[in-house]
Amino acid sequence: MTCEQMEKEVKIDAPFITLGQLLKEEGIIPTGGAAKWFLKEHEVKVNGELDNRRGKKLYPGDHIDVVGIEQVVIATN
Repeated sequence: MTCEQMEKEVKIDAPFITLGQLLKEEGIIPTGGAAKWFLKEHEVKVNGELDNRRGKKLYPGDHIDVVGIEQVVIATN
């Protein structure tokens, strides 16, 4: 199954989660400090637009594509 075929739902309890927090919680990066490096080296799209800001706020309904790794949609818990 490819990333294009599957989109994972990530549930959050807070009103938003940052892109760096999402990468860490999904196990894509080992620590929050690795987010800056990761976002320089990899393409990440938020709602179809390239975005490399680790502090980017993600809200329920947002679609995140970590190109070649994982696709997720943010949902409320």
